Amino acid sequence: MSSTPEPHTGLPAGTPRGVPPGADPAPAVGHRPTPQEIRRWRRFLADERAEAAVYRDLASRRSGEERDILLALADAEKRHERHWLDLLGDDVGKPLRGDWRTRTLGWLARRFGGVFVLALAQRAEARSTYDTDADATPTMAADERIHEEVVRGLATRGRNRMSGTFRAAVFGANDGLVSNLALILGIGASGASNSTVLLSGLAGLLAGALSMGAGEYVSVRSQRELLDASTPSPQASAALPDLDVDANELALVYRARGMAPAEAEDHAADVLATYTQQTVIAPPPSADEHETHGTAMGAAVSSFLFFASGALIPVLPYLFGLTGFVAVGVAALLVGIALLATGATVGLLSGTSPLTRALRQIGIGFGAAAATYLLGLVFGATVG
Repeated sequence: MSSTPEPHTGLPAGTPRGVPPGADPAPAVGHRPTPQEIRRWRRFLADERAEAAVYRDLASRRSGEERDILLALADAEKRHERHWLDLLGDDVGKPLRGDWRTRTLGWLARRFGGVFVLALAQRAEARSTYDTDADATPTMAADERIHEEVVRGLATRGRNRMSGTFRAAVFGANDGLVSNLALILGIGASGASNSTVLLSGLAGLLAGALSMGAGEYVSVRSQRELLDASTPSPQASAALPDLDVDANELALVYRARGMAPAEAEDHAADVLATYTQQTVIAPPPSADEHETHGTAMGAAVSSFLFFASGALIPVLPYLFGLTGFVAVGVAALLVGIALLATGATVGLLSGTSPLTRALRQIGIGFGAAAATYLLGLVFGATVG
């Protein structure tokens, strides 16, 4: 015997709101929730409220389309909140605090916003357990997966805007840490005096920072010049009105840029038929392509400063008068902490595990330093 549909919903009587047609109601009609279920539902409710607040806080720091997207995500979290409220009924009790990671994310969103917070929000959406929870609907689980992709798209915009300068900064800091630690360990292992080690470290700092800054400037400048070289010539666009329409050599331009012959012919004919003084043969590179590389000067300055700051860290113990194995140990400890920090930062921005990236960074850095130290011992023994 079928249940009588509830008014306005069309669902069987007793079905909680938020459960889509065809889905099994959770919990079953007449089921009294256990204390464990109530605690879990209240935790989910608190997390949904906290996540909605994060998106509203992020939206308050943005405008236009990004703001609308973030507010739409907050509305979606409110729908999930309604589901847990319906299951809890009179057992909703005093509001709980959200998960500590969600609370931390909210604190960051209120004070900073930016791509770092979006990257953390992306990871938070990826942690959803709705697809394995018996009381969450398939629609809610699907929502969380789509939310992850929405946040990934928003974070990608910020990553693109900062990728050129950020790449130079991370590479500069990492190179400064590893190369100068390796240099100091190698010189120290060879039996050189404390003053020689200190002088070598400072020389390595200055030489490396200048080299990194100059290299980044040339690299990014060359990349942007290559992009500019692909921009159609204004003189070619100005020649369009005088082209032989029957020969239509304009199609060769589009075939050279990758179009199939028939598609190129059609596109060329359309360009000639709709020509105005504003018509260009092909669009120039988008602003996003230039943003991805950053500016040459910005990359150079970031690389110089971050290499110098990274290279200074292993020199600090010697600047403060430490010698021997004590100086080596302190230098290695400081560099290890810095490598963990840079690795975790890269992990956060890339939406992957900060711990994994941090351990990878310190493993590579200490591996290179250890190899140089061993070479220093060999050369020291040989020269001595």
